[in-house]
Amino acid sequence: MMSGPTHNVLHPSLESFETDVMASSLPTLLDFWAPWCPPCLMLKPELERLAPELAGRANVAFVNVDEHPGLAEAFRVSSIPAVFVLKGGRVVDSWTGYQSRRSVLGRLQPHMGGAAG
Repeated sequence: MMSGPTHNVLHPSLESFETDVMASSLPTLLDFWAPWCPPCLMLKPELERLAPELAGRANVAFVNVDEHPGLAEAFRVSSIPAVFVLKGGRVVDSWTGYQSRRSVLGRLQPHMGGAAG
């Protein structure tokens, strides 16, 4: 049952990034994308569909590189989609390009749930 956007989908700005992503108690899957990028347009809906499954265990954040070039620069994004997994304010995994939802979940899984630390 789908009921609009989920609360764990974030669209951080430079101003809200520290609070929304870096200080989050949950791991965050961070997708740098742009509307003119075909692989980005394949990946973004996959991640949006994955978000409800992650509720309470991880957040999904989207950063449009055209709207927030400062954030893209801070993460040294040179090609998109660029995806980062952040936990405890640190990048714990990253990759560039399209990956299936199952593959993304597999990479995120070790950083979610269970024991803290």
